[in-house]
Order: sequence, then C-alpha cells, then structure tokens
Amino acid sequence: MNDQLAAYWMPFTANRQFKQSPRLISRAEGMHFWTPEGRQVLDGVAGLWCVNAGHARPKIVEAIRAQAAEMDFAPPFNMGHPKQFELAERLVQLTPSGLSKVFYTNSGSESVDTALKIALAYHRVRGEGQRTRLIGRERGYHGVNFGGISVGGMVANRKMFGAMLAGVDHIRHTHDPRNLFTRGQPEHGAELADDLERLVALHDASTIAAVIVEPVAGSTGVLLPPKGYLERLRAICDKHGILLIFDEVITGFGRLGSPFAATHFGVTPDLMTVAKGLTNGCVPMGAVFASQKIHDAFMTGPEHLIEFFHGYTYSGHPLACAAALGTLDTYAEEGLLTRGAKMAATFENAVHSLRDHPNVVDVRNIGLVGGIELKPIEGQPGKRAFSVFLDCWEKGVLIRTTGDTIALSPPLIIENKHIDQIIGTISDALKRAA
Repeated sequence: MNDQLAAYWMPFTANRQFKQSPRLISRAEGMHFWTPEGRQVLDGVAGLWCVNAGHARPKIVEAIRAQAAEMDFAPPFNMGHPKQFELAERLVQLTPSGLSKVFYTNSGSESVDTALKIALAYHRVRGEGQRTRLIGRERGYHGVNFGGISVGGMVANRKMFGAMLAGVDHIRHTHDPRNLFTRGQPEHGAELADDLERLVALHDASTIAAVIVEPVAGSTGVLLPPKGYLERLRAICDKHGILLIFDEVITGFGRLGSPFAATHFGVTPDLMTVAKGLTNGCVPMGAVFASQKIHDAFMTGPEHLIEFFHGYTYSGHPLACAAALGTLDTYAEEGLLTRGAKMAATFENAVHSLRDHPNVVDVRNIGLVGGIELKPIEGQPGKRAFSVFLDCWEKGVLIRTTGDTIALSPPLIIENKHIDQIIGTISDALKRAA
C-alpha cells in the first residue's frame, strides 16, 4: 500500500482494494474528470448524483470566489446574511405550490433528520404529541445519520449499528417483477402504496407522524414509482392526517427533466428534502422545504423565544448560499432543470439497448437516470457489477454500482456523443465480464 494513502479511511469504499490500485482524480471540467497522469474520464454519474450542471462552471466558481473574499462566515443563530434570504426566495419560486418555507442544512443526511424532527415537533405543537411513529420504506436510502438509517431500508447501512430510532416501521418497496425492462414509469404496482393502510391498522393512524419515501429510489438500484403509486400514498396520508415527506436529494434540480420529482409526478408532499444539485456539489449544502401550514404551526407563544430548537453551525453558510445562487443562475440560463426531458428519449433508447447483453436481468430508466441490473455471481453478490465498474474506469468512463446494479445519472449538459460513449463502454465491459 502507498503510505501516502494509509491515513485516510474512505467512506462507502472497499478501502483495501482501492489502496492497492488507487483511482485518483485531480481535475474536472464540463463532462469530464482527469487523473493526475492526465487521463480523461467521462463522468457518467454527475460526481455522485450531484454535479447536475457539469464541472467547473464559471458562474458558480466566481460566486464562491467572490463570497470568500467578502465574508467567510456568518453566525446562523439569531443572525442572518442577505444571501440566505435571497436564496430562499429563489428556491420557493421553483418548488411546487405550497412549499414556501426553507430550512438550511449541510447535506442530504442532515436534511432527512431535520425533516423528521420537523414532522414530530409539528404534531406536538398542534397537541398531537402521541404521533411519534415514523414510516420508511424497504430498500429506501435516506442518508447515514441515525434518523436516516432508521427510516431507511438498506440492510448493509443498518446492520452494524445496533438499535435504531424507536417507533419506526417500513412499507414494502416498489420493485415488482411484472415491470422488468419497463421504459419509464412502470404500469404495475400502484396498490403497493396500500401497504401503508396495513401499518395504520397495526399501529393506529393517531400514532403515526410521517411517511418518508424517495419518489425515485436511487442508491438501492434505481427503483421507479408505479403509475398512480405516489398519488395513492398522498391520498392515504391525507386520509389519516399523516405527513408525507419526499426525499429529493437525488431527484431534485432537474434529474427527471423537471425541477423536482414532485413537479414531474404532480404530487406535492408536506416536506421535501434536497441537497446535492442545490449547489452543483461545489459546497456542501442541503435544505428542507416545508408547507406554510407546518411553518405557521410553530409561530406561537412569546416572540422572543426560539420556536424550533434545531439547526447547524453552518446552516445557510455564506459560501454555500453563493454557490447555490450561482448554480440556480446556471440552471436558468441554460434551461438545465428541464433539459433532461429533451434528452430522456435518447438516453432511454441507449440504456435499453443493453437489455440483451450477458447477465443483464433488468433495465430501468426515467429522465436522466438509468439502472442496469445484473445477475449476481453465486456466492459473490456485487462482484459482477464492481468488475464492470473497474473495466469502465480503465476505459475512460466513470459509472456507479450499487449491489449488482449499474446506476447512471450523468450531468444534465450531456450530449448524444457522451451517451454513445457511456453505453458503448458499458456494452464492451458487459461482454468482457460474461
């Protein structure tokens, strides 16, 4: 092992394998990374679902540079700076009608925990403090804080850490074998939302505070909501007075060809978490969008007292706000929040061209998100997809794998030639891995 790599314990990485054969990147621009040796690598995953506008975009770079020179930090408790308020106003112009309040965090994980706390506190301030139960979904990913892994449903993210939050349950996931190789939103499975009624019957609706789901589950392998599923989930929550939370850390800011998945599917949650594309991945930042009704429920009592005891040292950090404003400017000037819709058909055809390749058992897609599920090697889950990942890296394309699923989420500036390169490289790698 290279001694210069020994000190860093890498996140969500096979550390021993990596340090024997490091994959280092040292520069990025547009659609590409470069290695320290100068080798160009096409980014097929927008960094980590976050660099939606592409790398090193001038407006974002300049906004960060100027803000760092003007003011590096402003205390967020009992103080504010202009860009926090400017950004919030810009954001609520993009959100679905009704989501008119913004609470800043520093990551998707923090956004999830913040949304869960808002939901619990909301019921308490309304006099329904018995609503303490939180409902997640099997195979859900909601970050890595204890709240997120409690409502999440990915086994490897949970099994090492003992007791989760108390009073959490899960509805079924939306992966339905009837929908194999569906193009776009699948036809079958709207009734899976009715699993929430099972938990209502088990626990009683009066004990349930909120349900949290990803509109499109990304990290578990690109699982799409069946037609009518989200609408049904919304109706059940309304029926029983349960808050609905959409985790849009991945789907937010143009990934599906609309500003948000809530916009795309026409279903508005009560709370919505975002991060990643909020700043184009340049400076860590997240946020929770809340309805006016939820916000106003806290605005009671003496005006000099704190209404909600929650926040972070870096909530609404000046550099993060500057990066987000530069990102929104870039999205607006280049039409990137809807560009995914224009590229979706081309991307869909390309991804589905892999359906007859060796060991491909399913292909799923929506907007500029694609999932190619592979047959696992017996006794070695994840190894087949990881070998394809390594092969593509060596051939100049960065993809992402989760289990034995290849996940694609390229920057929204992608062009046809980039799609051809990504899919052609994966095609060759699949054949070599057969």
